[in-house]
Amino acid sequence: MIKHIVLFKLKKELTTAEKVSVAKEFKDAIEALPAKISVIRKVEVGLNINLNETWDIALYSEFDSLDDVKVYATHPDHVAAAGIIANAKESRSCVDYEL
Repeated sequence: MIKHIVLFKLKKELTTAEKVSVAKEFKDAIEALPAKISVIRKVEVGLNINLNETWDIALYSEFDSLDDVKVYATHPDHVAAAGIIANAKESRSCVDYEL
């Protein structure tokens, strides 16, 4: 099993309302993906409620293999969901590990 964890930091110049709006839209889009992409075993998106921390959004997902992560990453519905925060994100960090 592959665990895929991604953290996102949104741009500082965004207002709190803009951050909340884009984060919620992204969360809804990502959490709708298991119905569209069969290789996703589990997915959840957490929105950081602690404003003193570095990262704004955490994405956690599980797959059977790294090849399945690649299928997910290039799937048009995932690409569209990622596009929601493309212009709002300042940085992204990712870890894929196997259990």
